[in-house]
This record gives sequence, C-alpha cells and structure tokens, in this order.
Amino acid sequence: MKLTLTAISILTALLLFSCRVKEEEPQEQSVQPPQQVQPPQQTSMGSNVHTVVVQEVIQATGYTYLNVKENDRVFWIAITKREMEVGDTFSFTGGLTMTNFESKDLQRTFETIYFVSNISGDKPSPSAVKQSGENPHRTKPAIDEKEISIEPVEGGISIGELFSNRDSYANKTVLIKGKVTKVNRAIMGSNWIHLQDGTSGSGKFDLTITTQDEVSVGDIVTFEGLIVLNKDFGAGYAYEVLMEKAKRKAE
Repeated sequence: MKLTLTAISILTALLLFSCRVKEEEPQEQSVQPPQQVQPPQQTSMGSNVHTVVVQEVIQATGYTYLNVKENDRVFWIAITKREMEVGDTFSFTGGLTMTNFESKDLQRTFETIYFVSNISGDKPSPSAVKQSGENPHRTKPAIDEKEISIEPVEGGISIGELFSNRDSYANKTVLIKGKVTKVNRAIMGSNWIHLQDGTSGSGKFDLTITTQDEVSVGDIVTFEGLIVLNKDFGAGYAYEVLMEKAKRKAE
C-alpha cells in the first residue's frame, strides 16, 4: 500500500512539473521588420514627377538653391552646385524635405526646402562638363534679344558700341544704361546681371555684368564698371566681354 501511494505521489509531482514547464515556454511571435525612422524635421517628398520653372537662383559653396514654381505653387529646392538661370525648366522626382533648415553658407534659414538629386532636363554639373570635354558654352540656353530702345546716358556708350569696338574699351571703366533681362544672385560672391539696350555689335546684344548691387528683371538701370575681355572663371563661366565690379548709378 505504501509503495502504491509513493508511486502515485511521484507521478503527480512529474505531471505538475511538466505543466509548469509548458507555461514558462515562450509563445511563438511573428517578427515584424524594423521600421525606417526619419531623422527629426525630415520627410520624403515622394516619388511623383515634379516639373518646375526656376524663379530665382542662389549659388552657395556646395549647392545651388532654386526658388521654383510648379503650377501655382512656389517653393525652394537645393541641388548639387551647377549653372542654372531664371526661366530654366526641368523635372525631378523624390527629394528630402527639410523644415527650418539653416544654411550657414548663406546665413539664411529656409522654412521648407527640398534637397533633390534625381533631375532631368537640367544643365550638366560643372564636373560632368569637365569629364565629358564638351564646350561649356553649349550648355547655356540661347539668349533672346528683347525689343528695347534705350538711349545711352550722357558720357556713356551703348552695348552695340562696346561689342563693335571691344578692344578700345578693354580695361577701361564705362557707363552703360539698359534693361535687366536676367539675374543670377550670389555666384562666386557677386550678382550676375544680363543687360540689353536694343543695340548690337558683331552679332552681340547682351552684356553680362557682375555687381554687389541688387536689381530685378525688368529694371532699367545704369551701371559703371570695368570692361575685361576673354575672362574665363572656369565651370562654364567664360565671357568675351564682361563688365566687372559694376556700381549702379543713381538716375
């Protein structure tokens, strides 16, 4: 009888131990892949194709900042540094959205800006031009001749006179009055302005000017500056005739 009771006690203990082990075994769980977490204040613009027109260009050390327009929406994007001009049209997909982004280079904070890399229909970057060996002038868009008629100021010359007799004005300071047709800001430390007055010489009618002064497209202005010939800055910036360090004169 005692042997039977002992056997029953041992059997009961084994059953209780087996139940406890099963209760402590971890239940099988489905493993979820880790979610990609974006850094603070960064979001994705998505994969839609955006076609934009450049409204303003600001060049910095490593990036070109563009104020662009898509339909009725105007916003800022940043691309790898390259030559761009107001009126250029291109498309891009995706982009990293940054809010309250501070550019130490420009000493400016952008409320919202998109850093974009997948661009089509734009001009090649300076490095791409150098590697391909192509003439950088071929990447520049054709400049339209505007219907303008502006007389030179007293003591000044016309753009046509400058181009027709460029050698006579080399390394001389001249006065030229014209209408601003394009503006590229903050390129190599200067604002680059295209000026026309309705005259032409040797087939040239558009004068490029570098200045620290601020102007807008459509302004009729008078600049005084030094004329230099065959100036090549590299990265596609080469000019047969250029007015440098120009100062805007009061009308």
